[in-house]
Formats: sequence, C-alpha cells, structure tokens
Amino acid sequence: MIRADRLFAGVAAALLLGGCSLAPTYHTPSLPPMPATFKEAGTAWRVASPADQTPRGDWWSVYSDSTLGQLESKLDADNPSLAAALARYDTARAYESQLQSGLFPHFGVLANPIRARQSDNRPLRGSNEPNEYDSDTVGVSASYDLDLWGRIRNEVGQGRALSDAAKADLANAKLSLEAQLADDYVRLRGYDIQAGILDDTLQAYQRALTLTENRHAGGIASGLDVSRAQAQLHDAQAQVTDVQAQRALVEHAIASLVGVPASSFSLAPEREQLDVPVTPIGVPSTLLERRPDIAAAERRVYAANAGIGVARAAFFPDLSLSGSYGFQNTGLSNLLAIGNRFWALGPLATLDLFDGGLRRAEVREAHAEFAEASADYRQTVLGAFREVEDDLVLLRDLGVEAGQEDEAVQAAQKTQSIANNRYREGIVNYLEVVTAQTAALSAERSAETIRTRRLQASVDLIRALGGGWNREQSGVDTNATAQANTAQKAQ
Repeated sequence: MIRADRLFAGVAAALLLGGCSLAPTYHTPSLPPMPATFKEAGTAWRVASPADQTPRGDWWSVYSDSTLGQLESKLDADNPSLAAALARYDTARAYESQLQSGLFPHFGVLANPIRARQSDNRPLRGSNEPNEYDSDTVGVSASYDLDLWGRIRNEVGQGRALSDAAKADLANAKLSLEAQLADDYVRLRGYDIQAGILDDTLQAYQRALTLTENRHAGGIASGLDVSRAQAQLHDAQAQVTDVQAQRALVEHAIASLVGVPASSFSLAPEREQLDVPVTPIGVPSTLLERRPDIAAAERRVYAANAGIGVARAAFFPDLSLSGSYGFQNTGLSNLLAIGNRFWALGPLATLDLFDGGLRRAEVREAHAEFAEASADYRQTVLGAFREVEDDLVLLRDLGVEAGQEDEAVQAAQKTQSIANNRYREGIVNYLEVVTAQTAALSAERSAETIRTRRLQASVDLIRALGGGWNREQSGVDTNATAQANTAQKAQ
C-alpha cells in the first residue's frame, strides 16, 4: 500500500511538472523603425499581425479580361509547381500529426503463441525440464511520456509552426505563379498590339514603295529613293518577325504555367488595350500585412524558438510511465485462468550523464537557427517594403512617361504626314520621308512598350502587397486608357 501511495504521489508530481517548458518566451523579432507612410505613395502604414489567410479573391479581375481569368483558373488546377507546394504542405501537416501523437498515451495488444526447444546444455537448466514446450502469451500494454520539461509540447509547437509556414509558402507560391502568369499575359498582349502597329506600318510602307516606284518610272524620283523605300519595308518586315518570335516564347511560358504542352497550346491575338488599375486608397496600410512570405518567415522564427526548448530538455531526465497486463501459460488450454495472469506498472527515468558535449552543441545549434530565422524574417519585411516602393515609383513615373510618349507619337505622326505630302509635291527627297516614318514607328512601339511595363508594374504591385482587391475597391486609369485607345485608332 505504501509503495502504491508513493507511486501515485510521484505521478502527481510529474503531472504538475508537465506544465514546464524550457523554450524562451517568444517575441516576434524586432524590426527597424517603420515609416508612417510609403515614400512613393504617402499612404499610411500601420503595424499589424500577419493576416496571410485573408481571402485574396480573383485579383486579376481588375484587368477585365476573360481569357486571363480562364488561364488563372487553369493554373490553379493544373500547375505542377503549385501541386508540389501543396504536397509539401500536406507533408508538413502529416509531420505535425506525428508529433502530436506524443502527447497521448500509447496502447497495444500482444498475442504470442510459440513452440520452442531449449538447448540440452542451457546454463542452469533443470533436470526435469522438457526439451520442447509451448509458451502462449496474450496481453495489453500502455505507455505514456510525462513530458516533464515540455520537450514533446515544444516539438508539437515546432511542428505546428512549420505546418503554418508551409501553408503560407503554398499561398505565396500560388500568388507568385498567378502574378507570373498575369505578367506573361500582359507581355503577350503587348506583343499583339505591337504586331498590329507593324502590320499597319507595313501596309503604309508598301504603299510608299509603290508610289516611289511609280515616280521613279515617270522620271520624278531617283533609284536611291526606291532603294530607301525597299530597305525601310524590309526592316519593318524583320521587326514583325522578331515580335512574332518574342510572342511565341511568351506563349510557350504561359503553356507551361497552365500545365499544357507548348506544342498543343495557342492563344489568339488580341489587340485591345488592357486597363491599368489604380491602387485603392489605403491599400499599403491594409494589404502589406497579408504577404504570405512574411507570415511564413515569422512562423519559422517561432519554430526555431520552440527548438531551443527541445534542445534544453535533453539536460533533464525523461520520465515515462508504462504498464502491462495479460495471461501466460504453457498451452492454450486454461490460458485465461486467474493463476496465469501477469501485470506490471511503474515509471522509467532516463538521463544521459556523459555525451561528449553533444547536448550543449545542440543547444548552440538551436540558438543559431533562431538567430538565422530572425534575420530572415527582418530581411523579408525589408524586402517587402522595397518591392512595394519600387512598384509604386514605377507606376508613377511610367504613367508620366506614357503621357510624354503619347505626345511624341502624335508629333511623329504629324511629322510623317507632312513629309509624305511634301514628297508627293516634289519639295523633298525620300530621305525625309524615311526619317519621319522611322521616328513615328519607333515612337509608337515605345509607347506600347511603356504601357506594357505599366501593366506589369501593376501586377507586381498586387503581388508585393500580398494579394489583390476586387474591382469595386479599385479604379481604372481612364486617362491613360483613353490616350492609348486614341493613339491606337490614330494609327
């Protein structure tokens, strides 16, 4: 009775100690002083907890393009990289469940019917013992690690944090791939529009060449004018070929993203301008906290902190409680008789007394991993601010540049019209026409390149902010869109 009292008293004390944890109190790593506003936007930013699980929705709908929406849906369903990220998340969740099993008692059953022969020369063998005998055993067993120092709980916390990080990695992979697809699609549309510009230019150059050849046949123009017109036409044809090649490469990249062989994938040309969305007021203050890569980095810091507790617990005894109950006999008959029963119950304590510095090295390693994870977290946050600032300044300055280039297009087209009229009237030679036409084509293609870069910057800003917003929350750069459509019609 006294032994049982001591046993239960020891178990009760162990359970009280089970609330201990040797992991340091967790604090999110400190960051440099945060600015009140984005320098390139002036929008207030507030410190907040990561909200990476906030639904992002179909952010690409701000571009009002059904083809892009269909491609994004196919990417979510069929992209191999996204499937691999999902598998990594499932692996992390399974590992977390494995660790959680250590928090519960383990139960088992045993059935061991055997037929055996013992050696004639077995030490201490009795003279009346048979050579062959049966030994039948059935029973149940249970074991439970009391986790006095929080080792298992810290392992579970570490596994849960790594599972959360894998989930955030999945969200980040999804967002990055969606943004990459949108970026490629914007480039494809830009090449389509440039191809349209070049097609119109080729027709104009062909008409100019025909006019020059007729003038040359009539003795009005020189052979030099004809050769200049031919050179200009062939150069434009070479530009068309280059644009076609660049478009094909982007189309192949899109096919890979949506999980389709490039050989069996194609997108019809589309030359309508996409709208450039305007960042809604307050987006930097509400969406930066949603970046999944920041959430993943923070969860890895937490996991590393829990790892310190796991390493420290190795310096203290590990106490477990085990018990068994069953029946054993030399044959199956009367196996379950009361006299054949056996049982055992008691604690087991283990502690390494000497390990050559292994445990101290593991603690140092855990602290180093925590320092690394903390530095990675700070770098991720700083990188997030840089990316947002980069995209904000790109959108702002490219908007100004787009307006300036559109004015250049209008001036170049006016110059081209004057040069053509003067050439028909015989006032100038064809060199002036070639110069004006080349300048006009260059300005038109530059204007479209800038518009494509603005759209790409808008896609990257959405990614940098951790996701998008719905169309009702955003505006559309109607001035830029109107200017682009006007310039396209003027061509």
